[in-house]
Amino acid sequence: MVERLCFTDSDAANALIAQEPMALLVGFALDQQVTVQKAFMGPLVLKERFGTLDAAALADADLEPIFREKPAIHRFPGAMARRVRELAVHVRDRWDGDAARIWTDAADGEELRANIEALPGFGEMKVKSLGAVLHRRFGVAAAEALVPWHPTLGDVDSAQALADYQAAKKVHKAEWNRAGGPAAR
Repeated sequence: MVERLCFTDSDAANALIAQEPMALLVGFALDQQVTVQKAFMGPLVLKERFGTLDAAALADADLEPIFREKPAIHRFPGAMARRVRELAVHVRDRWDGDAARIWTDAADGEELRANIEALPGFGEMKVKSLGAVLHRRFGVAAAEALVPWHPTLGDVDSAQALADYQAAKKVHKAEWNRAGGPAAR
């Protein structure tokens, strides 16, 4: 088991996203139009305010007031509260509340890809990035096929690696935008 990921400046947040699969998924869900640090700090803030990251509890809750509480969990608190709730509903209903089953039950890369793509708000770039994290940080063999050629959060193993990743990501996004393609995560 990985003790911590290095996606925020908070040891507690880094430990939470490494040790609680639902926290990792919530962080990825929030990783949109905010910094990596803000996105992956979100699961800890949500857990502190709500008391749990249990999928069934999140699925049954009105998360918007929790997301809007100052400081807001995300720059788009209403939309992200709905996204996290939809994610929790999916994990509760499809995976019996056990987020880790998304990757532990996958027989191969194709099945893992389908499992991740089925998550609300998880497109191709999040599939690749989560796949890289699962393979490189957690040793999930089925995720190897999802790892892209470009830098991802899966390459981040220190604060310096996070800074390097963010700098490379800016360059990569600019190149993709000039070429007319989607910016990769």
